[in-house]
Amino acid sequence: MTKKNLKNVVYSTNPDYKYESEEDAVQETLPKNEQNLYVSVDRKQRAGKEVTLVEGFVGTEDDLSDLGKLLKQKCGVGGSAKGGVILVQGNFKDKVFDLLVKEGYKVKKKGG
Repeated sequence: MTKKNLKNVVYSTNPDYKYESEEDAVQETLPKNEQNLYVSVDRKQRAGKEVTLVEGFVGTEDDLSDLGKLLKQKCGVGGSAKGGVILVQGNFKDKVFDLLVKEGYKVKKKGG
């Protein structure tokens, strides 16, 4: 276990103490109606190409990738899903917003 993975402890004299690490905390997926997702279009550091971002997902990486896969299939484009953010290639802000509302998520548009 490396020092970067340790959390909330500097030193303990207890020989039976179990250090908490960031990997130990398994995050459960919130229900769809409790998720607060934000849809925006981003162009920064992407050579001028637009991508649609879905941010704010709280849950496991498997559920995130499943939602990302659904959005990418419905839009007919590529993308990725990692770190709580779904990236869909192209400007599909309105279409992604409508799809997420249809699925039962609480969604807000971010940006102009």
